[in-house]
Amino acid sequence: MSTGPIRLSPAAHTALRPATAARITGGFWAVRRRVNAEVSLPQGPDRLERAGNLANLRAAAGAAPAESGFRGDFPFQDSDVHKWLEAASWQLADGGEGPAAKELSRQVERLAGMVAAAQAEDGYLQTHYQLGPDARRWTEPHWGHELYCAGHLLQAAVAHHRATGREELLEVAVRCADLVDATFGPGKDETVCGHPEIETALVELYRETGERRYLDLARYFVDRRGQGSLGDGPEDRSAGPRPGAAYWQDHVRLREATAVTGHAVRQLYLLAGAADVAAETGDTELRDALVRLWEDMAATKTHLTGGVGSRHELESFGDAYELPPDRAYAETCSAVAAVHFGWRMALLTGDARYSDLVERTLFNGFASGVSLDGERWLYVNPLQVRQDGASGQATATDQSTHRTPWFRCACCPPNVMRLLASLPHYMASGDAGGLQLHQYASGSYEAGGGAVRVGTGYPWEGRIAVVVDRAPRDADWTLSLRIPHWAAAYQATVGGDPVAERAENGWLRLRRRWRPGETVVLSLPLDARLTRPDPRVDAVRGCAAIERGPLVYCLEQPDQPAGLRLDDIALAPGAALGAEHRPELLGGVTVITSRALRRTAPRDGWWPYRDGGEGTGGDTGGAETAARVPVTAIPYYAWANRERGAMRVWIPV
Repeated sequence: MSTGPIRLSPAAHTALRPATAARITGGFWAVRRRVNAEVSLPQGPDRLERAGNLANLRAAAGAAPAESGFRGDFPFQDSDVHKWLEAASWQLADGGEGPAAKELSRQVERLAGMVAAAQAEDGYLQTHYQLGPDARRWTEPHWGHELYCAGHLLQAAVAHHRATGREELLEVAVRCADLVDATFGPGKDETVCGHPEIETALVELYRETGERRYLDLARYFVDRRGQGSLGDGPEDRSAGPRPGAAYWQDHVRLREATAVTGHAVRQLYLLAGAADVAAETGDTELRDALVRLWEDMAATKTHLTGGVGSRHELESFGDAYELPPDRAYAETCSAVAAVHFGWRMALLTGDARYSDLVERTLFNGFASGVSLDGERWLYVNPLQVRQDGASGQATATDQSTHRTPWFRCACCPPNVMRLLASLPHYMASGDAGGLQLHQYASGSYEAGGGAVRVGTGYPWEGRIAVVVDRAPRDADWTLSLRIPHWAAAYQATVGGDPVAERAENGWLRLRRRWRPGETVVLSLPLDARLTRPDPRVDAVRGCAAIERGPLVYCLEQPDQPAGLRLDDIALAPGAALGAEHRPELLGGVTVITSRALRRTAPRDGWWPYRDGGEGTGGDTGGAETAARVPVTAIPYYAWANRERGAMRVWIPV
């Protein structure tokens, strides 16, 4: 039985089910998860103490004076504690011994006890409204995030119960969920929360407890949204115009929606929750709507890195093909939410494309959100930082392009922690016929009646060896390997012999009677390549990006020749792309080297625009007569880990 974030009920209507056991034992993600376990997670309680989150819990519990009131800038700060508890619980579920594991367990029980002590007798828990002298429950659905906080509490409790077997925090969650059920629904308070999250949490609590009321309430919240209970909303607490109903995804019922809109994280949390509802109810109309909305997002509103969110204004999706590199918001939390949604769609439908986008998001738009040392974070993840802009943004803020130790709105750090801690859950799945590998990381995976071991240097190396340790005896069994959409020239062998099967719809399905110890070797092409944007993406028309395997690359100032401005270069036509692994650089990365044209043509006078006729140099601004200069590209996830400087993914050609 899965110990991860999704545990489908026996009656769930999905094509695939999460692996029953999964461990990542080596390679890229093992390194990132080790940093998360040894550095990021242990710092969590201290960060939460400094930010006032834990003081609020003590005050609500009566263990500290409440006269000073609520500490913090946002009413939903309890959610940071809940997310840290969830992350730490998944880490405990991953196993481990020694002083560090014992200390993490101690901190988990300490914070879980603080949460339990702060809960009101009727099950209510949100310290902002418990401590505020004039605050009233359930009166600020747009910005108060009470159901959002409740959702994260429920998810923390489920993780804690699955990891430790202890009941105390689950009992807190049940009391909270029962209060929500008694307060909201037909004939009661029919308002939905401005920030979705409760939907997914209620479904998972249903899966953990078997209490059908929670699933029914989740379905109610999904179907109630879009019927105008939030309207255009009040003005933002930080001042500004009314966001409008589309910001809350309250302008049209989800089943009828044709485009993702509004606040990107809220939209994706809503879709993830709706996918959970569809999985447990078999609601095909809802599933079809989710496919439609995913397609709109993937085809027209996703950055090359897998990041989503085009506008700093309201942290929102933009119009179709509105994907500016320098003003990309691409919040780290939206990358987490996109992975949550994509994985649920992969399980629901069995389609490989969802895991393709999950892979892209994990390696790029998500991995960039935390520094290599695990101590600093990015809230936003642009695809370009301009030369002068890099030095002009000296103040570390939530929306800065500089990594910071924590944020005023600290949603992203514990969100990254919980996804890294639970990451093995997203690697593999099973069905009645076999096991499917969605992501490639060295480790062991059990699903579909079998077990495999994976060994690979991916994403630096394209060789993936899969040893079948166990499969049904005297019966055919299918091992399915996802072939990334960029890997048309893959090769595969079983026991050294080329396979006859070819991939269909993104899956290479190897069905046969397996002997224990048989080895499949999948070789994926990792040649560096240039990627062009859809011509409707106006902001990067005439540009190209460098990719290798699942990694998006960028040019960052520290890697270029002294004095070379990234604004002044263009990729040279026909220039070769070379790959070189540098173990000493940025924790060990493969860089891409090439030669570019340096724009040296002087501007004519004071006016930066030129005649667009023939012979004027076109898009290169005179670069066609410039000297060639060497350039080096690094994986995008590793940018902003050194001195500040310019960066860009999309490069003029």
